[in-house]
Amino acid sequence: MTETIKIMENHRSIRSFTNEPVSEEMISAVISAAQHAPTSINGQGISIIVIKDKNTREKMAELTGGQTWVAQAPVFLIFIADLYKTSLGVKNAGYEQIIHESVEGMMVASVDAGIALGTAITAAESLGLGIVPIGAVRKNPETVIDLLELPEYTFPMVGLAVGHPKDHSRQKPRMDIKTFRFDEKYDKDRLPELINNYDRQIAKYLDEIGREQEKSWSNFVANAYKTVYFPDVYPTALKQGFKFDK
Repeated sequence: MTETIKIMENHRSIRSFTNEPVSEEMISAVISAAQHAPTSINGQGISIIVIKDKNTREKMAELTGGQTWVAQAPVFLIFIADLYKTSLGVKNAGYEQIIHESVEGMMVASVDAGIALGTAITAAESLGLGIVPIGAVRKNPETVIDLLELPEYTFPMVGLAVGHPKDHSRQKPRMDIKTFRFDEKYDKDRLPELINNYDRQIAKYLDEIGREQEKSWSNFVANAYKTVYFPDVYPTALKQGFKFDK
């Protein structure tokens, strides 16, 4: 097994950081790694905004629902779906961009943002840094867009708090690999028993770390997915020029 795979399999989210700054050399290395990740058609429709200013980090902590580690981490990266950048290339070629008017445009941007995020995480952890992804940059997207002065055809997809870890949390158990890997075709019949087993496993883990109120994986997912938990994403995306009817 390679050192890279060991780092990836040892991943855990860090929500407590020291006051030690993250060097510009480290930040640049993480950003460069993310930029070199693959993107659909080499469109490179992703940008990253690096936030180090304390006041801005505190504002972002507030906008993400009071996630204090966003302010505590010395660096906060925001991954931007950037179809404004691609629109300039399309214009240079003498055409008008249409992809942002299709759900495919947002799907492409989401996949590319996820690839860039994963690459940045591996790069940061290889440097001994701790990270935690923050999906709640989409909780108040219009305010985030105004704060970052984002142009049309852009959207804040996900954040990443980066810093030197104060301590290393326990690694959260994952489901059985059989819920993740399927050979040749999807097998839905195996899932119920495996999910029930995982619910028992995660309940034990949550009890051991003092979060027994979350009860189980199924309960946690239900609390999130029984509703549209970031309802401002859709109207804000429309304001940014995205459409989803093609």
